[in-house]
Amino acid sequence: MSDRRELYRSPNGDAWFIAREPTNGYAFIIHQPNPPSGGRLSHIELGDFLRDGKGPEQQALLRLIGTLVEVPPFA
Repeated sequence: MSDRRELYRSPNGDAWFIAREPTNGYAFIIHQPNPPSGGRLSHIELGDFLRDGKGPEQQALLRLIGTLVEVPPFA
């Protein structure tokens, strides 16, 4: 079982999570389509996820990555 954090939930109910495999630290994306679309989970490599689109789910991941950078206040 991977650890995961929700990145984005679309108005139609699709959800994207960033996940980490606890045994090796490998990070990936989980896409969970809404129930009418089948709801079957898929795992996506981070590079593929970012390369395959510029949607709100990719923007959410980029914002999360941006929070990892500390910017010193201007003098």
